[in-house]
Amino acid sequence: MQYADVIKNAKELKDFKCKVCRDCNGIACSGQLPGVGGKGTGASFIRNREKINEIKVNLDTIIEEAPIDTSIELFGKKFNLPVFAAPIGALPMNYGEQHTDLSYSKAIIGGCLDAGTIGFTGDGAKDEFYEGPLGVIGENDGMGIPTIKPWKNPEILRKIKKAEEQKVLAVAIDIDAAGLLLLKLQGKPVATKSVEEIKELVAATQLPIILKGIMTVEGAKKALEAGVYGIVVSNHGGRVLDHTAATIEALPGIVAAVGGKLKIFIDGGFRNGIDVFKALALGADAVLIGRPYGVAAYGGDQEGVALYTKKLQLELEETMTMTGCHSLKDINRGHIFK
Repeated sequence: MQYADVIKNAKELKDFKCKVCRDCNGIACSGQLPGVGGKGTGASFIRNREKINEIKVNLDTIIEEAPIDTSIELFGKKFNLPVFAAPIGALPMNYGEQHTDLSYSKAIIGGCLDAGTIGFTGDGAKDEFYEGPLGVIGENDGMGIPTIKPWKNPEILRKIKKAEEQKVLAVAIDIDAAGLLLLKLQGKPVATKSVEEIKELVAATQLPIILKGIMTVEGAKKALEAGVYGIVVSNHGGRVLDHTAATIEALPGIVAAVGGKLKIFIDGGFRNGIDVFKALALGADAVLIGRPYGVAAYGGDQEGVALYTKKLQLELEETMTMTGCHSLKDINRGHIFK
């Protein structure tokens, strides 16, 4: 199978809610929730993609030849590239009946591992939406990161305990899910979190905790105060609040405020290796990608996920070659212009 076959297969699926656009930019699926679109006008999703596209890359090949190394070390492990599959949940409702949350997680975790990286898994109104994917991580020696919704702290602590039992690398809490009305309608309300509540979670486990959903300098500073391992600069793919800034716009200020003091991940509109390069140049440690991994899993299951990941690595390697960067630490703001 080639990656082109994965795309072709996804386009031919019956009842697949993603339109598999040539550029996944949020325009065609604007406002489609449930579905894969952005909330309301879709402006947040659309802006994520637009602002990444506005950044250009500086070509420079007058440099001594050397091997290109795209690898990164995080959580005490080495990965082939600084890209992870972002958590996606409620797959039948948002993408299509061809995958359950469990089967999707098997494709994501297995395919990412085949290509030398890992995936994040999701959470939802029913315990099975968290525990099934978590079990998949456990079956793969803990190589994955479960993501927990911002429930009340006792519920989060219960789920962290289950993650510890599976010896996962870390846990994430997508605090940007606090506005998900669908969960409240299903009798599983989520809420915002105070610094003290986050401190309680950090103190209760030896696992690294990642807060997903940081979009301001003040939010990043509060996350640092709470003692988390890392943050994800994220607006939940534009699915929780209309008219936010793009994540790539928020990134530089956050890096200036807390860079080097905790790990900084970013998601929102990243599609290829050049996009990943741009995020690294602006100070991110790694990138999470969501919707394209959904297409890869639906169009090619585990093999499709691995093919997409390898494509990302090749694109990143090519971009580094053409900009004079031999390793990730060589990538900086001098390699892009806005």
